Amino acid sequence: HWPYCARICPYCDFNVYKAAHAQPEALLDAMLRDLAHWRARLGARPVHSVHFGGGTPSLMEPSAIAAILEQADALFGLAPGAEIGLEANPMEHERFEGIAAAGVERLSLGVQALDDDSLKALGRDHDARTGLQALERAQSLFKRISLDLIYARENQTPEGWRAELETALGFETGHMSLYQLTIEPATRFATDVRLGRFDPLQDDPAADLFVLTREMTDAAGIPAYEISNHARPGEQSRHNLTYWRYRDYHGIGPGAHGRRGGVATLRHKKPENFLAAVAAQGDGISEHRG
Repeated sequence: HWPYCARICPYCDFNVYKAAHAQPEALLDAMLRDLAHWRARLGARPVHSVHFGGGTPSLMEPSAIAAILEQADALFGLAPGAEIGLEANPMEHERFEGIAAAGVERLSLGVQALDDDSLKALGRDHDARTGLQALERAQSLFKRISLDLIYARENQTPEGWRAELETALGFETGHMSLYQLTIEPATRFATDVRLGRFDPLQDDPAADLFVLTREMTDAAGIPAYEISNHARPGEQSRHNLTYWRYRDYHGIGPGAHGRRGGVATLRHKKPENFLAAVAAQGDGISEHRG
């Protein structure tokens, strides 16, 4: 988990912090130490997927991405054909070449919407043109692409969503994450709803858009394999399937979750607390649950 973002989106309730306060070198060192600590406890086990989530991990230096992958391979061993994925903001499209060279083969691109008014309302720092240009660049560099969009936005109509989804499907990505906008507590959108500044789409119109999404993706050969995730046969995310099926995975970075033998782990959420924990105990774990 790379917790830093250039800006905090008003719908986001993830463990994120402004990039202006980042300590990238210290965090990378702590994550590498955390991996080494768990190698000593777990022994070598083949790694079938590595996923860089956030936050905005496309803000990471490619050298940091490469260092984590090299450490994971040296300590545990990357299985042949391991899925190496990273979540990216279209604004970092100029960094994509370096990210691909570092070893990432699957990019999850947070385009989120294909019209400028919606992107502004969602607090995004790119416009629709930049999002599509980033998608085209990603398709030229990465083996696998997931396109992320948010629907059931304020005042969104079936006609508008159909047009956006038709455009998105035209890029023929192997995976799409199509999320219904949810108003989460402790987000700016939740405050806006409470103050009457934002009126979320009601349940029935949102459900109509969900049905439309299923119909269009099924017809395009990219059916749902989870509520919000769609994939062509063989393109499902191994990372997603691992934790949805309650299999073991190791999480590093501030706020990262993990699971080992039925015991769940949670890392300290604040970067400074994560760094302090690694320095004191070798890993960043704040609690175990099992």
